[in-house]
Amino acid sequence: MEPGTEDTGPANGFEWAAARLAELRDAVTHVFIGRPGTVDLLLAAVAAGGHVLVEDVPGIGKTTLAKALARALGGEFRRIQFTPDLVPSDITGLNVYNQRNGEFEFRAGPLLANVVLADEVNRATPRTQSALLEAMEERQVTIDGQTILLPRPFLVLATQNPVELEGTFPLPEAQLDRFLLRVALGYPDEEAEDAMLLRFGSGDPWRELQPVLEPAEAERVQTIAREVHVEPVVRRYILDLVRSTRGHPALQLGASPRASLALLRAARALALTRGRGFVTPDEVKTLAVPVLAHRLMLDPQHQLRGRQATDVVRELAEALPVPVEG
Repeated sequence: MEPGTEDTGPANGFEWAAARLAELRDAVTHVFIGRPGTVDLLLAAVAAGGHVLVEDVPGIGKTTLAKALARALGGEFRRIQFTPDLVPSDITGLNVYNQRNGEFEFRAGPLLANVVLADEVNRATPRTQSALLEAMEERQVTIDGQTILLPRPFLVLATQNPVELEGTFPLPEAQLDRFLLRVALGYPDEEAEDAMLLRFGSGDPWRELQPVLEPAEAERVQTIAREVHVEPVVRRYILDLVRSTRGHPALQLGASPRASLALLRAARALALTRGRGFVTPDEVKTLAVPVLAHRLMLDPQHQLRGRQATDVVRELAEALPVPVEG
């Protein structure tokens, strides 16, 4: 019997999933020391079965956070260091001719894993990024006309440095839209940075990091997350927030219906990480920027004035009336 399948009702299922996510949080924060809300966002992505783009300046801990989550999640883990000379077959795999038996044999690439760390993803060429796009969207890769399904669950944790542009290729809008969340870490506060110096200066926390959530359990958590209740007024709140981006004077491209679905999925998952079986408007507001900002295209004139899509989303979230009971 798989862990968690003995639950007799939704309430027990929510409690089990929340407890497993709490264990995952403890494992990740043993290595990554930063803003607590950042780890919760990644846990929500795991529960929602979505991919994450971690974006910030060098030295903040992007790769550390992604590696910690990948190690804490059981199953097959692969890391791909993206470079301009990387070709699609380097990540998907290829058919190799075996001279002994006279047949082609498939050699799997690093994409065929449960958790894939795509480090500095914006350094890959558009051809390689398109191969990654198929894997992220379809959960499959196509090699010599043959479709190969990826393991379940499948999660891409990508990192990129938005400051250094030399030798990089901007991610196309279609690929950005496939990331459930885009997370910016920011600098840690003084207390967190001091704790980091203390922990890493006197030992190696990586040695103590062990997998805490097996693939079957992760799939079970994702199933339970889809059962988290959403009141009609909260669902309307999500729709109003997403639709307010369309036709906004500062935006050249608003959020698509896929963004509405992503915000709903992420809100359910975040509520579960917080130990609840229902979504509140607070989850929606917390996720507004991570889910929506990277899917929007700012108008060039407003971009020249220094505005960013994150500013627009924050303004819209603050201006929109929050639904209250009754």
